Amino acid sequence: MIDSIQDGCMRERKIGHIAGIAPGAEFHRRRHVKRNHLHGDTVRGISTLKDKDGVEVADAIVLHGGYEDDHDDWDWVRYTGASPDADKYKENGVPKLRRSQSWEYPDNAALKRSYERNIPIRVIRGWKGDARYSPIDCYRYDGLYEITDIRTALSKSSTVDGAPIEICQFDLHRLPDSLQDPTSVERHISDLLEQPEGTAPGTSEGVEDETEESEQEESPLDEKFPETRTTQVQRLVRDDGVIRNVKRLYDGECQLCGLRLEGPDGKPHSEGAHIRPLGKPHKGPDVEPNVLCLCPNCHVRLDIGAVVIDDDWSIIVRTGTFSETLRPKLKRVRAHKVHLDYIRYHREWWLKKAKQSEK
Repeated sequence: MIDSIQDGCMRERKIGHIAGIAPGAEFHRRRHVKRNHLHGDTVRGISTLKDKDGVEVADAIVLHGGYEDDHDDWDWVRYTGASPDADKYKENGVPKLRRSQSWEYPDNAALKRSYERNIPIRVIRGWKGDARYSPIDCYRYDGLYEITDIRTALSKSSTVDGAPIEICQFDLHRLPDSLQDPTSVERHISDLLEQPEGTAPGTSEGVEDETEESEQEESPLDEKFPETRTTQVQRLVRDDGVIRNVKRLYDGECQLCGLRLEGPDGKPHSEGAHIRPLGKPHKGPDVEPNVLCLCPNCHVRLDIGAVVIDDDWSIIVRTGTFSETLRPKLKRVRAHKVHLDYIRYHREWWLKKAKQSEK
């Protein structure tokens, strides 16, 4: 969990990638997101800054329990614009609008200009977002998205007197993975050139800022997070915070067989296994609801389809002879919301493969 990273390449917020922070990096609260220059605010969903010509544009958005018209499909996001606080209220915990949104409202105007100027947007997800992609009690930077379309749309809800509500709606698509990891030779050289004199290339130090902000956010879990962190950044790769989070919840115990391996130092050894695999052809997301904490053997069993999981979380042995006895059902803890979409994808993929091999 990152609190703050400060180095010569990160003195101010900018458009696009932030040096030293890779997609997947997780932050305890919004103030930590802001301190790391990913977003300019601790409350608003849309972050704005001045472009080179001094005109206000948007550089980031937060997905964290948004409007009912929002939709998150990982690679594709439909996002509702912003409104003054006086125009908003909550009904059963869901944000609602009292009246139509305006393109003249500063945040909406800034996001619209980013669309017109083809400015990439950093997307940060919080734990109150879509259950398929939300992190565990924190905020996660999920990379750069491009705004592909904007429109004035009608909200699903109407005003209290039944009048329709118009909203400012944005469609965003995630940039290809090749553009999410700014570690090409050109970028590396550029970063080196930007280093201030006397700064060792590729190093950064995390220092906690003692200044607290007025923001108050609820924490669904009573967890402790490190207040300081020192890290050596050799290259910008996807942060492994997702896997660390899941392994920490189970203290290294395998969710399939219950085995807990310990090294000579007494520390557990386990692996983070993606249920719906990353990359082609599966294109599974690197998010906590798609990751299991497994021992090395069970990781292989999952990857080759020797075991699948039913909708009631029962573990189904499809093939092979196992020396360990598997649990009757997948072990889950309250905070780890494994999503059935990924369980079904994995099961249906291997059942389909079995049918194909029978032909």
